[in-house]
This record gives sequence, structure tokens and C-alpha cells, in this order.
Amino acid sequence: MAMTMTQKILARHAGAQSVRAGELIMAKLDLVLGNDITSPVAIQAFEKFGKEQVFDCGKIALVPDHFTPNKDIKAATHCALIRNFARQKGIQNYFEVGHDCGVEHAVLPEKGLVTAGDCVIGADSHTCTYGALGAFSTGVGSTDMAFGMAYGKAWFKVPSAIRVELTGKPRGFVCGKDVILHLIGLIGVDGARYQSIEFTGSGVAELTIDDRFTIANMAIEAGGKNGIFPVDDQTLAYLREHGAKEPVVETADPDAEYDRTIRIDMDTLKPTVAFPHLPSNTRTIDQVGDVPIDQVVIGSCTNGRLSDLRIAARILKGKKIAPHVRCIVIPATQRIWLEAVNEGLLQTFVEAGCSVSAPTCGPCLGGHMGILAAGERAVATTNRNFVGRMGHVKSEVYLASPAVAAASAIAGKLAAPEL
Repeated sequence: MAMTMTQKILARHAGAQSVRAGELIMAKLDLVLGNDITSPVAIQAFEKFGKEQVFDCGKIALVPDHFTPNKDIKAATHCALIRNFARQKGIQNYFEVGHDCGVEHAVLPEKGLVTAGDCVIGADSHTCTYGALGAFSTGVGSTDMAFGMAYGKAWFKVPSAIRVELTGKPRGFVCGKDVILHLIGLIGVDGARYQSIEFTGSGVAELTIDDRFTIANMAIEAGGKNGIFPVDDQTLAYLREHGAKEPVVETADPDAEYDRTIRIDMDTLKPTVAFPHLPSNTRTIDQVGDVPIDQVVIGSCTNGRLSDLRIAARILKGKKIAPHVRCIVIPATQRIWLEAVNEGLLQTFVEAGCSVSAPTCGPCLGGHMGILAAGERAVATTNRNFVGRMGHVKSEVYLASPAVAAASAIAGKLAAPEL
């Protein structure tokens, strides 16, 4: 039976020769992830199973990142619960503030904890990020995380698939963020509901691994169960560089069944912005009009990697952000923070008038480090712009690439980056 890339990974983890779309399966897990919002609920559920130990101390990752460094007593209490659980159970992959910390979906690939062919669940919707490395990874609820920690398994309904055929090459400052915003604009926030988005085509080779992380990360914003890229030389080089375990490379069968094929010529793409209050409400930068802004956020699990900071610093170098704009830069991990220091990027940001934060999700979910008041507008490299996402329900978030965000910080309004 012909299968897609995702279906092959699920079949292998279910111990089956083949699976078909719609089939219910129980699959073995290579990694179970939780953060400071979802893990406390999962830990409480885990305790009801009556198990003394987790299924594998090396296959669970707990990453407090949403409200850390702790913004209040409740956040501190949650993190204390997770910290104690990790110590009691001997969980090896616990990443605390200041100790190899960072935003979970940047930390795990950086640590080599995910490889091609893996089956990963995380109690966070953007767990689909690891599809950039050729893994099946998807977000689940806290009770599924608890079961995964206890038994190393999870149930899935095998998804059908959409094929996205990429051709051409991104031009100028166009990057992975523009590709995924363009796709979401085409199909909508429910356009791939419970489907696997499988990226193919000659254009894949023109995307960096960081581009792919961004695109796979936001598959959920199109409603997808997961997003996944083929494994190529770039993927294998990244896995080697980060000490990941030996990959298992799966490829879709030539006659695999897809519900539809969407073709995107990246030669034609322009910097793209998602207007409030949906990631699908997209316009190209030449269509945005005059939109004054109050805040810019450069960071998050979507666009807080070193390549993103380099792009923003390139635009901000020698310039000043608009006097009425707050520009917050958040490197996604401690390692990225240090590399940005060594390259002089953080000095560039500070000299331009930016505030640089410790690694955290912070403002992305309206947690801390950049909350919006009523009537304020922010340009953010984050992944969601729903009502109240970054603060007051009468605030607005515009999603964009690091290049557009940096250019907008200088202009004091939505603006195109200059080549």
C-alpha cells in the first residue's frame, strides 16, 4: 500500500507494514515534551497511573519557557513542581533558566534530541516544528503527554496529506516566514485540518534548515496535524553538527495519495504580513498601507534563531528605531544569545534602541516581557495574532519576518526592508 512520508513513520512506530488515512493506531514514541504551562497538568495525571517511574528518563524533555524567568508566584510554583518531578524521576532533559535554557522548539533540535524518522509528541501545539528534520512531530494535550511519559506510546488517527510543491528560490529578504504566511493565506487557518502538510519540490533545497523550522512550526496555523520536509544533505549535516542519533530516512512512495497539491513558486513571493486577527489575513508588503506601530518583537520558537537575529541586525546596523516604538529582541536559546554576543549582534540591537531579553516565550502568548495595552499595535515574528494574543483584547498583532519587523521598528510603521 502506497504511503506518504508521515504515514511511513507512523507505520514503523506502530509495528505495522502499512497504515492508511483515518486508521487509529498506537505508536511508540521517541520523545515526549512538556513546558511550564502544560507539564503541571500532565504530572498530576501521571500520578494517577500509579507508576513509580517514567518509561524512559532519556526520552522525556521538560522545558520551562513560557512564563520564565518566573513572572509571578503562580509561574514560580508551576516551575517548582516540574523541577521536583524531573529530579525525582531522573529526567535527563530538563532545561532550567540559565542552564542550557531557551524556547523549547529551539532547544530540542539544538541539543540533538530529535532526528529524522522520529515520532515525537509535545504538550504544545508548535511541536510540529521538528518536521523540518524529517520527523513526525505533533502537539497533544496534557493527558496524552502524561500517558506518553508513563508508557512511551500515543494513539493517533493517521492523517491524510496535502502536498506543497515548492519551486524557485526566495529573493531578497523573502524567507521561510513569508513562504508559510503565503501558504496560510492561500488555504486558511483550517485549510489542512488534521492533515499532514508534506513539502516537496526543487525549491526545498533553496530553503535553509532555519527556514524549514519556521515553516514546519506554523503548519498548525493552517490546521495541520504536522508539517514535514524531506531529508536531504542539509538535514543530515544539521543532525551531525548537533549530535543527533542516527536518522531513519523515510520517503513518500511515488504513488502516495494526497488530498490535493498546492504549488508555490518562491521566485514570485514578496515579504508578507498577517494582519489581525488571523494568520491567514495576509497581505504582501506593498499592500499594507500606512499602519503605525507601538512595539516590535523579534524572537519566539518561530523566528528567534541566530539567522533571524543576523537579518534583523543587518537592517538595524547604524540606525535607530523610531522614538515611539519599543523593540524587544529575544534570542531563542542561551547558545544563540552567546553567539549573538560574540558576533556583536546584541550590541547592534542595543545601540539601535532595542531591549534584549533572556530566552523566553514571554510576549508571544501575552505572558510577560512585552504586553500590549488597549489600542496598541505590534509587529512580531511570532506565530499567532489572535484577539488578545499579546495583551489587551483591543490590541493588534501583525505577523512578519525578522526583516520586516526590523524595518518597521525603524520606520515606526509597517515597512519593507531595503536591499
